[in-house]
Amino acid sequence: MNVFAGLTIPLLGTILGAACVFFLRGSIPRLFMRGLEGFAGGVMVSAAVWSLLIPALEQNAGKGAFSVVPVAIGFLCGAVFLLFLDDITPHLHLGAEKAEGPRAALGRNTKLVLALTLHNIPEGMAVGVVYAGFFSGAAGMSAEAALALAIGMAIQNVPESAIVSMPLHADGTGKWQAFGIGAASGVVEPIAAIVTIAAAPLIAPVMPVCLAFAAGAMVYVVVEELVPDMARGEHSNIGPVMFAIGFALMMSLDVALG
Repeated sequence: MNVFAGLTIPLLGTILGAACVFFLRGSIPRLFMRGLEGFAGGVMVSAAVWSLLIPALEQNAGKGAFSVVPVAIGFLCGAVFLLFLDDITPHLHLGAEKAEGPRAALGRNTKLVLALTLHNIPEGMAVGVVYAGFFSGAAGMSAEAALALAIGMAIQNVPESAIVSMPLHADGTGKWQAFGIGAASGVVEPIAAIVTIAAAPLIAPVMPVCLAFAAGAMVYVVVEELVPDMARGEHSNIGPVMFAIGFALMMSLDVALG
C-alpha cells in the first residue's frame, strides 16, 4: 500500500493542480506565479539535498577521503542526462515564443506537454531510486523516506501544474484541454519510478551514485527552468521567499517522516 501511494501521490498532485482551471477564473497574476515557481523550486532543491544527496553521502561514509567523488560524479551525470534530454526532445516552455530541441512537426500543445514531461522525469526517478534502495536493503533507505519524498513531490506538483493549465485557459484554450495538458505530464512520474524500482538489483551496488544522479537531474530542472522564470521581469523578492518556504517545508517533511 505504501509503494502504491508513493507512486500515485505525485500524479494526484499534478492532476489537482491542473484542475484549478475549473475552480479559479482568469490567469495567475505574475507576482503570484513567481511565488509558486519559487515554492516548487525550493521543494525540489530541498528534496535533492535531504532525501537524496545526504543519504548518498551517508552510505558512502567511511570509504576514505575520496568517498565524496562517486556522489559528485553521480550528481554531475544527472545534470548532464537532463541536458541531453533537453537537447533531443522538441519542447516549448510556457510563455516562450521559440521551441527548444530539434525541429519537429508537432503542435504547440504537444510541445508544452513534452516540456512538462522533461520536468517530471527526475521527480519520478527520485521516488523510484529511494524505493529501490529500500527494497535492496541499502542503509538509511526506508519506505517512509520514499513516501515523504513522494508527498513533497505532490505538494510542489500542485502549483507547478496550475502554472500551466490556468494561463493556457486564459489564452483561449478550452478548460478540458488546458486541464489535460497540465495533467498529462504527470503520467511520466509513476512510469519513471516503476522503471527505476525494476532496476533495483542493478543499481543496488552503486546506490549512492544513483541517489546523486536523481538529485543532479532535479537541480538541473530548477536552475534551467524555475529560477529564470521566477526572476524574469520586474524585481521582486517573492520568488526567493517562497523558495525558502518550500525548502523548509520539504526539509521538515523529510525529517518528520523519513
